[in-house]
Amino acid sequence: MAFTTTTSINTGGEDRVLATAQQIVNSLNNTPKEVRQDMLLILSSFDNRLSNITSLIDGDGASKSEEDRFALAEKVILRWDSSSEGSRRSLNWEDSGDEAGEYLSAIDEILNLMDELSVRSDSEIVDRAYSAIQHAMSRLEDEFRHVLIRNTIPLDAERLYGSIRRCSLSFPVNDAGIITGEDDDEDDDEDGGEFESFSEDDRSSRFHERGPSLDDNASVDLIDPKAVDELREIATRMIRSGFEKECIQVYSTVRRDALDECLVILGIEKLSIEEVQKIEWNSLDEKMKKWIQAVKIVVRLILSGEKSLCDQIFCGADETKEICFNETGKGCVMQLLNFGEAVAIGRRSPEKLFRILDMYDVMAEALARLEVLVTDDVVINEARDVLSGLGEAACGTFAEFENAVQSETSKKPMQSGEIHPLTRYVMNYVKLIVDYSETLNLLLEIREDDDQLEPLRNDDSDSLRLTPVARRLLVLITSLHSNLEEKSKLYEDGALQYIFLMNNILYVVQKVKGSDLGGLLGDNWVRKRRGQIRQYATSYLRASWTKVLHCLKDEGIGGSSSNASRVALKERFKNFNACFEEIYRVQTAWKVPDAQLREELRISISEKVIPAYRSFMGRFGNQVESGRHAGKYIKYTADDLENYLLDLFEGSPRVLHHMRRKST
Repeated sequence: MAFTTTTSINTGGEDRVLATAQQIVNSLNNTPKEVRQDMLLILSSFDNRLSNITSLIDGDGASKSEEDRFALAEKVILRWDSSSEGSRRSLNWEDSGDEAGEYLSAIDEILNLMDELSVRSDSEIVDRAYSAIQHAMSRLEDEFRHVLIRNTIPLDAERLYGSIRRCSLSFPVNDAGIITGEDDDEDDDEDGGEFESFSEDDRSSRFHERGPSLDDNASVDLIDPKAVDELREIATRMIRSGFEKECIQVYSTVRRDALDECLVILGIEKLSIEEVQKIEWNSLDEKMKKWIQAVKIVVRLILSGEKSLCDQIFCGADETKEICFNETGKGCVMQLLNFGEAVAIGRRSPEKLFRILDMYDVMAEALARLEVLVTDDVVINEARDVLSGLGEAACGTFAEFENAVQSETSKKPMQSGEIHPLTRYVMNYVKLIVDYSETLNLLLEIREDDDQLEPLRNDDSDSLRLTPVARRLLVLITSLHSNLEEKSKLYEDGALQYIFLMNNILYVVQKVKGSDLGGLLGDNWVRKRRGQIRQYATSYLRASWTKVLHCLKDEGIGGSSSNASRVALKERFKNFNACFEEIYRVQTAWKVPDAQLREELRISISEKVIPAYRSFMGRFGNQVESGRHAGKYIKYTADDLENYLLDLFEGSPRVLHHMRRKST
């Protein structure tokens, strides 16, 4: 009921306003036409609705003449002519009934009259109409630019970065981008060639981050939403007036500059391909990370928002909004693509692989979105080329890594026989590769050739049935094993060769079992490598302890336990002591980092040496002890030896300091 009353009051008020205006104009019927037009102009300045009244001219209520209608609208437009005093300020767009609305109504009036006059021959009015529209479009072009610039909202990078979820994988890298052993407490000071490891400070300082993920709820406002209606009103009249080209140019220029500023805020620089390829790795890595973030933000948020903005402003003008969007986004997208191309064709080195794969993944997602958003074939084809180039770069970089592992030829052996930096580097690298299996499987399947799989031909397992990534990793680990066997030959001590191989192969097995690699390579692969470790242990025992055990044999001592040569026995004990003490001195300096392997080796030694020593002592010890200076030859009990074995493989060289037994 209240709504009806309000409506009646409003309607009555409007009727009274219109009636009063009618009376004023009617009273001027006998005055010159110019006076009547001025009065209408004054009335319309109070209320824009009066400028559209067609029954205010002529006392008999007939429609005012086309000329009078045109003259009234022309006055409004010329008042804001770019050469006039009014041009020094912009139109007021705050309220629908003020000067901006009046100005747009005047344009509409002239455009409507031009449609009506198009079939008539009054060339003077037509010429004046065209001139008025020219003036109006010049003003609207300025207004369009001004409203766009004034209402552009700067990109809030901090808020967007807060929407980026980072997945930090625990693979520290040093300043050269090399992945180091993240769970290794020891510093490797030995020369490791190209794959030399780094200090703990370096290793704890940086991590490889998997490509950032943008929050699904993230959004940006590119233009103040309140200004969209104003922009649409202007664009509609410019397009209707035939000034579509000027409208597109203004919009594209302003918005293109805004998008360029977005890239600056996101940390993206304009760099040539040559400049990118000269950048040192640490700086390049940072730029690659910023590029990944920028592509996500630009394609998912900025371009999508720009598309929506064009749809709203150029509603009903499909061709215009398509051109505006393509022209606006092209420069921004091409700048990003140029950097991607520079990385794709740059020098390939192992440390770049994972960042290139991040770039490939984000580019693949971006291309799918661009193909929906953008209709510019140049941009789409360039994006496809960059994606393909990044894929080629990833595969090529992986191949470079494989070649580097095969050809790594550092000649200085690890002094203590422990894990080589090459092994640490390769296995941490391989673990990280597994995280990119989905992408790499796609890329490697296309590019895999028979030569790369040749090392698997003689394998009796089902290795050829594995995924492309698993096959290549198997080849890579096989190459690592071959390289380690070559490096083991750098040791003059054959026993240390086997300690070195045990340490390194066990490290490989542990890395495989402790990650998704185990699922890729299978249990059978792990069992075979553990069998190799047992073989190395057997070979170590043979190489290291055969001479010691030979001292405890009966052969060559001249008879049974009762009539054996005392001189020969003393020589045997003396030789045993010398051999054991030398092994103790040397092998306490050797390092077996894995506690279980270290314990198993000690047990294996003890099971061979201690029973043999006890037996030899039981048979011949009394004959030596009954003579002079027995303590000089029988220095140790079996328990002493067993305790000394616990000092082996700790990486801390020791020398036996014992109290000789007193002679009896």
